[in-house]
Amino acid sequence: MYLADPSARKRVAIVGGGWAGCAAAVELVKQDCSITLFESTRTLGGRARGVQLDSHMLDNGQHILLGAYRDSLALMHTVGIDTDEVLLKLPLQMCYPGGDDGMTFIAPRLPSPLHMLIALLRAKGLSKDDKLALARFSTTARWMDWRMHNDCSVSELLERYDQTERLTKLMWRPLCLAALNTPPERASAQVFLNVLRDSLGARRAASDMLLPRVNLTELFPQHAARYIEQYQGNVELGATVEKIARTDKGWLVTVAGNASAREFDSVIVTTPATQTARLLDGVIDTTLLQGFTYEPITTCYLRYDSQLRLPRAMYALVDEPTNGDWGQFVFDRGQLDPTQAGILSVVISASNEAIELDKHELTSLIAAQLAKALHMPNLAQPLWSKVISEKRATFSCTPALQRPTNTTELTGLILAGDYTAGDYPATLEGAVRSGFAAVGALLNPDDE
Repeated sequence: MYLADPSARKRVAIVGGGWAGCAAAVELVKQDCSITLFESTRTLGGRARGVQLDSHMLDNGQHILLGAYRDSLALMHTVGIDTDEVLLKLPLQMCYPGGDDGMTFIAPRLPSPLHMLIALLRAKGLSKDDKLALARFSTTARWMDWRMHNDCSVSELLERYDQTERLTKLMWRPLCLAALNTPPERASAQVFLNVLRDSLGARRAASDMLLPRVNLTELFPQHAARYIEQYQGNVELGATVEKIARTDKGWLVTVAGNASAREFDSVIVTTPATQTARLLDGVIDTTLLQGFTYEPITTCYLRYDSQLRLPRAMYALVDEPTNGDWGQFVFDRGQLDPTQAGILSVVISASNEAIELDKHELTSLIAAQLAKALHMPNLAQPLWSKVISEKRATFSCTPALQRPTNTTELTGLILAGDYTAGDYPATLEGAVRSGFAAVGALLNPDDE
């Protein structure tokens, strides 16, 4: 491969080794820039990383990708990942365990929008009124080009288009929680429509649900590190950047424990908004960075006998906290990775109330919910369990939320992260897109 004279290459520091930082680093080395990626921890991935639990490499939270995540999938291919091997591809579905409370909605592998029409006609657990409401909403959203003149909450949007109570409970609410990690009553309708536009409203493959077969660090960040180093970039783990300062020639970056600062032409800061605000206090106006509120995500891992296998790799669950039912989705990890046979992961999005409970109590309630919903009494007694809560997993994706752009008022200082301005909520795809946008803003400032 051709590499320019190192002294002539643009020197860029990337602060933060999450998915946005890794995406920016990969894109920059492709552009023959000299980059150094600083990550304060010993593991790349940020809030989407693998963790060691009970001799298994699991994740700090269960994730679902979508076929619509074009930039994430393209980035994986760039660093040499075979996505067919590392992702289990399922057609769009919202399936609840058997019983009167649930439904089965599965999109067949047919061209769009025929796949949605057939899925609706075949759906079980929805009345005629429910199906008509779903068809009406989808048709109207397409007619309005998935855009709103004035943003409002998802709940207001659903009420405006006469969505039934049952359809809201079984389809729209869980989709909103899964995509935006914000309850419908305070979630942005426009951002929700953006996600639906790129999945339900696009080609059939865009609506596929992609479940990682490997832990999230192995899924992309560790491949990114190898790719970066292959192109003579530097990845420094355990390197906490404690100061960024402007000079006449560029930028100085100071790492904790190092006496001397290092000079770069530009800096891309990809740490979470609150951390970025602290780091850049006094350097730029951090008002928008400090204006976010946050939502937690809780994942409960439960281990049973290795012979356990659910009928499907994932199910939606009816969450009714007043009845002690907290889980919203359950995943059979053994169907993703045979070495994890017998492990179930249960997700609680926007889990503000759930994290107030004692972890043992929450685990017991979730296990009891699974036993009841799946009609498998043995699930009430797991052999082992672990609860992981990311208290600031995502920003609250509220209506008309003002998010900072990638550019700042200072030349050569760029922001990236899933919180920056864009169509998407705080997702892996949102992070990757922000990393690409940051590189574009840095290398092609005249296009801004």
